[in-house]
Amino acid sequence: MNDSKQRPEGQASDENFLIAERRGKLKSLREAGQAFPNDARPDALAGELQARFADAEQWTQEAIEAEGVRASLAGRMLAKRVMGKASFVRIRDRSGDIQLFLQRDAVGEDVYAAFKTWDVGDIIAAEGTLTRTKTGNEDVYAAFKTWDVSDIIAAEGT
Repeated sequence: MNDSKQRPEGQASDENFLIAERRGKLKSLREAGQAFPNDARPDALAGELQARFADAEQWTQEAIEAEGVRASLAGRMLAKRVMGKASFVRIRDRSGDIQLFLQRDAVGEDVYAAFKTWDVGDIIAAEGTLTRTKTGNEDVYAAFKTWDVSDIIAAEGT
C-alpha cells in the first residue's frame, strides 16, 4: 500500500493560478511604490487590548467608546469578511488575535477598494478607536471602529 498522498488533478493548476495572482498583486503594489512597507509603528498588542477589556460587564461598548482609546496594531490577516460597505478583518500579532471593523465611508472609496484586493495571509497595520462588537461574540473583546487612512498598509504575506 502506498502511503504518499495523491494530488487531485486540478490542484497543481490551482496553485499555479494562485501564485500568478499573488505575483500580479505584488507587481501592482511595486508599481504603486508601496510593496513591503516597513513604516508601521504599532503602539499596542492585540492580546494586551483583549486582556485589558476582557470584563464585558465593566467594558460595555459604551464604556470602551467613552474611554476614547486609540491604538495602532500590525499583524497577519487571518480572515476577512466583506459585507458591502463594511468589513471585518481578524489579525494576529505576536500576542494574540483581534478583530478590525472597516467602513467604506470612514476610510474612503480608494482605500476600501484597495483593501478588498488584500488576501488572507497579508501583513496589515491599522490605527483606530476601540469599541466592542454588538454580536456578543465572546472571543472578540475589542474591534477597531475608525481607521486613519494614512495608517492602513498592506504587504504581500510570505
